[in-house]
Amino acid sequence: VQLQASGGGLAQAGDSLRLSCAVSGRTYSYYMGWFRQAPGKEREFVAAVGWWDAVDTFYADFVKGRFTASRDSAKNTVYLQMNSLMPEDTAVYYCAARRSKIPTRELQEFDYWGQGTQVTVSS
Repeated sequence: VQLQASGGGLAQAGDSLRLSCAVSGRTYSYYMGWFRQAPGKEREFVAAVGWWDAVDTFYADFVKGRFTASRDSAKNTVYLQMNSLMPEDTAVYYCAARRSKIPTRELQEFDYWGQGTQVTVSS
């Protein structure tokens, strides 16, 4: 499985961005996750969506109601729609895949990682 994240960039507080993660390989029974890492901080869980059922999603508390994870199986792509961005959302965002239908927020439980995409939000 290979993952390629894109869509990061510069934004102002209150703006929206949509991150994409192009997926290659068989991922039907996988959880697809989004993580982020701010400068000087540990990588943290943001959101996850089940590839088999895009309704099966869960989020970190700090993004609930602002971010939405989804996937388009026809395009083999996972998305993270980010609305109402705040300066504290500034980070490198990573997509990841977990070979399991059991949900988790633990980054060490994810098996595949893409390269990150930088999101910078100014106030």
